[in-house]
Amino acid sequence: MDFQDYYKIMGLERSATQDEIKRAYRKLARKYHPDVSKEADAEQRFKEVGEAYEVLKDPQKRAAYDQLGANWKAGSDFNPPPDWDAGFEFTGGGYTQGDASAYSDFFESLFGKGGFNPYQSDQGRRGYRSRGEDHHAKVLIDLEDAYKGATRAITLTSPELDNSGHVVNKQRTLNVKIPKGVKQGQKIRLAGQGSAGMGNGPAGDLYLEIEFKPHSLYRVEGHDVYLDLPLAPWEAALGASVKVPTPAGPVDLKIAPGTKNGRKLRLKGKGIPAAKAGDLYVVPQITLPDANTAKAKELYKKMQEEMAYNPRSAMGV
Repeated sequence: MDFQDYYKIMGLERSATQDEIKRAYRKLARKYHPDVSKEADAEQRFKEVGEAYEVLKDPQKRAAYDQLGANWKAGSDFNPPPDWDAGFEFTGGGYTQGDASAYSDFFESLFGKGGFNPYQSDQGRRGYRSRGEDHHAKVLIDLEDAYKGATRAITLTSPELDNSGHVVNKQRTLNVKIPKGVKQGQKIRLAGQGSAGMGNGPAGDLYLEIEFKPHSLYRVEGHDVYLDLPLAPWEAALGASVKVPTPAGPVDLKIAPGTKNGRKLRLKGKGIPAAKAGDLYVVPQITLPDANTAKAKELYKKMQEEMAYNPRSAMGV
């Protein structure tokens, strides 16, 4: 997937004001409109300009796009980091003009289904007294917090326009209670933490979507947790009792003789707590000691001589 440099497409500096973005769009839209342009690539350029304007005209989308940094080059291979929009507070969402199918895969990966801004705006509700808009943000927490519950200070970033028309990021920090048993993708509602209402209307709410920080040991699927467990060859071959780390603390695990590499061992109820607790799956990964001493080399040679073992026998070679 190619990175799209929306500023380059619009012929703008990253410091452009919102008025400059609007003027650039009007100029380019007239230039490349397929009904009037004689440019050979007018239709494609018109689509590119429309997509760039869709992002840059919206302070929230623009600020989120800017978080990717200025080091990407147009056309370079790009995959958005899974936590690229973490801690970014926004309202509304979706497309504001045109056919969604006309946008590039790059746009879809950031702002389409499953990405940034998947929520619908409350802006249609207007009147003298109306409820404020809801806010949304993805936040990263430690897996261990889901096991025990915790209260964490979470800093959120949201964009706003200054007096000169530039987008600036505003931050606020909230103390948030992380409930025990929360799972990835679950939303925590903070009542009254959205936009203020109009005409003494109530404030909107803030919805925090939970994501787990990357962990050096565990990976998560729903309420289940997976752990790759290194085993020595003799532990796998002869059986053993080993200490296994879990997010709730270490446990003893019996390794059966002849345990194969990659075979899942289930620890029932040791996953994320819930009404129906998840499981923890231990996946053995057999590792080999280094043959970096004369004694180690001698032992490997002895195994080679005394054990009739061909790991490729099933392949007919």
